[in-house]
Parts: sequence; C-alpha cells; structure tokens
Amino acid sequence: MFRDRQHAGDELAARLAKLRLRQPLVLALPRGGVPIGAAIASALDAPLDLIIVRKVGAPGNPELAVAAIVEGDPPDVVLNREVMNEYGLTEAQVAKLADGERAELERRKSRYRGDRKPASVAGKTVIVVDDGAATGTTMKAVLRALKPRSPKEVIVALPVAPPETVSQLKAEAGRVICLSQPQSFLALGYHYSDFPQLSDGEVIAMLEEADRRRGDANSLSGA
Repeated sequence: MFRDRQHAGDELAARLAKLRLRQPLVLALPRGGVPIGAAIASALDAPLDLIIVRKVGAPGNPELAVAAIVEGDPPDVVLNREVMNEYGLTEAQVAKLADGERAELERRKSRYRGDRKPASVAGKTVIVVDDGAATGTTMKAVLRALKPRSPKEVIVALPVAPPETVSQLKAEAGRVICLSQPQSFLALGYHYSDFPQLSDGEVIAMLEEADRRRGDANSLSGA
C-alpha cells in the first residue's frame, strides 16, 4: 500500500538510484504516471517528458484494447493480434477504428505540450513510468512503439502490477522495476491510500516545474 503517487515515486526513485544510470530520460504516461515520473526525475536529476498513448477499443467492448496509438511523427499504431483474431478484425478495420481516436490523441498532445517537441529517445536510457498496470496492455504498446526509435535501453518503473503482467513486460523491456506484485490484484486505486483523479492543469504544472528545475540546475552548473 502506497500513501499516494508521490510516495510511490519516491520509493521507485530510491530503487532506480541504485542502478547509477547515466543521463536517463523519464517518460511518464499521463495522467497518473506524471507525479510518479516527476518524483523520479527530480531524484535522478533527469529530464521529464510524456509518452501519450490512446487505447483503441474493440467493437462493443471499448475497455478491451484491440490496438493503441502512441504519439510520434507519425503516430505508431500497435496492434493487439490476440484481440484482433478474437473479433475477426483485419488490419484495415483496426486502422479505421484507430482513426476515431487520433483526434483525442492530438488534443492531449496540444493540451499537454503546447509548442514543446517530444524528447528524442535515440541512444538514451529511457525510464517509462505509470502509477501501476493491471493487464499491461497500454505499457506494452508504448514499449513496442519505442523499440524502433533506437533507445539505448528501456526500463519500466511501476509501483504495483500483478506478477503475470510483470513477466509479460520483462519480455518487452530491458528491465522492469515493480515494487509490489500482489497475487490478488484489485483495482489500481485499492493499492493507494490517497488516489485522486488528476486534472490536465495539474499535469501541465508538474511538467513546467520539472522544466524549471532542470533550467535552474543548468544555470547553477554553468551549462
């Protein structure tokens, strides 16, 4: 049980600090991953950015991901072949479903980033952060989208996830740091004492604070 996302981020940061990573980049999944990513980025003196992903729901079952769109230029559409086969969907049909989610992906990019460009992951050690994972479908989509962008290494950092999800993520990432792996995984909020919904404004404020922190650090170092 974590007190809140700040507590979870501090605990993850302590574990990650032991790895002595060189110039890592922290990518957080909004909204819930952002306060955790902010705590990690602050502790590791690393830049913080977002990785924005939008689930593409199966017909008649929007909670079941048949694919995911991950921001990029152009955005990556990552297919969930098992669900596609279950529903008898072709790639063309999934592409049409994905088109319906592109507008929301672009809205979130515009809202969260403004004119800021996404950080390049090429050649970097990337820490991908969320506030937990149940099935891991969204995180797997992010990892598969990042792979062709040539990061040096991708590390997944999660406060809590079921053991089977952690095993699946280990097949996709270089390393997975997960603090709690309960056999009986309840809804994510049950693993936190305080688990409020975050607003877009709070996400933007955390990103701006991270930018200020990095700017102040660079000024003090003469960079």
